[in-house]
Amino acid sequence: MAKTNGKMIANNKKAYHDYFILESFEAGIALHGTEVKSLRMGKCSVKESFIRVENEEMFIYGMHISPYEKGNIFNKDPLRVRKLLLHKSEIRKMLGKSKEKGMAIVPLKVYFKGSIVKVEIGLAKGKKLYDKRQDIAKKDQKREAERDFKVRNFG
Repeated sequence: MAKTNGKMIANNKKAYHDYFILESFEAGIALHGTEVKSLRMGKCSVKESFIRVENEEMFIYGMHISPYEKGNIFNKDPLRVRKLLLHKSEIRKMLGKSKEKGMAIVPLKVYFKGSIVKVEIGLAKGKKLYDKRQDIAKKDQKREAERDFKVRNFG
């Protein structure tokens, strides 16, 4: 299981809403210099991104890294396809499980671990509409309970 030790850059809350996360992995990502500088400024979005396995290699599509302001000709396309760095055994394991019906591989978080950019990816199973409603109801109940607790203790 992946643990985030460093500075958080981007979080994919939509993935937690749309999927049950069964397993998570930590992957490196192949970047260019100006992209890393842009990430240090926190300019990244993984909301609409997804992951595919091609020729036993993993790639992330739709991850938006804004161009570095002070970079000139060295800036890369913000939505270019980026390679994820994982062990072959991890890729094969995720590929085997993702071929089952309703399974997907989604990016969860982008963060710094020391000076290296890491992506937490998750093996996910799609939620049905009634599952999403149950989650929303649980959150509302929890919020109400916290509000009642706060009123009783401080009121």
